[in-house]
Amino acid sequence: MREAAQPTELRQAALHWLGECDAVKKAEGVRRLAQAWAAGKVGLDGEAELVAIQTVPGYPERPELVLPRAVKRRAMNTPEGRAAMVHALVHIEFNAINLALDAVWRFPGMPRAYYADWLQVADEEALHFTLLADHLKELDYAYGDFPAHNGLWDMAVKTQHDVLARMALLPRTMEARGLDVTPGLRAKLMQAGDIAVGGIMDIILRDEIGHVAIGNRWYGWLCERRELEPVATYAQLAAEHKAPPLRGPFNLEARRAAGFSEQELAALSIGHE
Repeated sequence: MREAAQPTELRQAALHWLGECDAVKKAEGVRRLAQAWAAGKVGLDGEAELVAIQTVPGYPERPELVLPRAVKRRAMNTPEGRAAMVHALVHIEFNAINLALDAVWRFPGMPRAYYADWLQVADEEALHFTLLADHLKELDYAYGDFPAHNGLWDMAVKTQHDVLARMALLPRTMEARGLDVTPGLRAKLMQAGDIAVGGIMDIILRDEIGHVAIGNRWYGWLCERRELEPVATYAQLAAEHKAPPLRGPFNLEARRAAGFSEQELAALSIGHE
């Protein structure tokens, strides 16, 4: 029934799946939407001013959502601790699906390539969610078994009024942080005995470089259109929206591959020596 009700216009369909509460259905629906778009079965109205008639994003009843400081740290030398860390990654990917879908439906007037890019991101985040959720099941746990926080979506709310702020502070800030921490986290999980997760995290890091690159691409495009200097504008937006402070160490190789300028990379190095 749910699949039959999916809209045949891309931005409306993105809003539809954003509102889906069942995490597995959301991931599956996004993957089908990407396939339908690739097959030319979904249209695009980039100028429509859409309004969400349901609460977005849709969340499952579990996990329990708590403040970031209330999420307990668990030692990864126990099966429960390793599962809790994988669960945190599953939740990040669930939020990442929502963020990409929100970028598609919320902001009218962007080029067709913008909407195609963010649908691709949603599709890849749905794959990441599925890979990690399936791996969590192999550890005898399920998504929802541990509390989680919603820091990523909080920044989406702060930037819902302006696509420039969204591009600056979600892909270029929050997701770029993932480029820095993923290699170390992968190593810790594998050293703790979770060998299978290594291949999944390799896929995630590869794709996330592309996602941050998409954010950089559209941030640069918007700055050019609005005649704004990118580095100074980013600093202003980060201060205005109270973005989390950048903390090293930084994965400069991945950030360079994702399209950060040498000026930005040099500023990171100088500012965090």
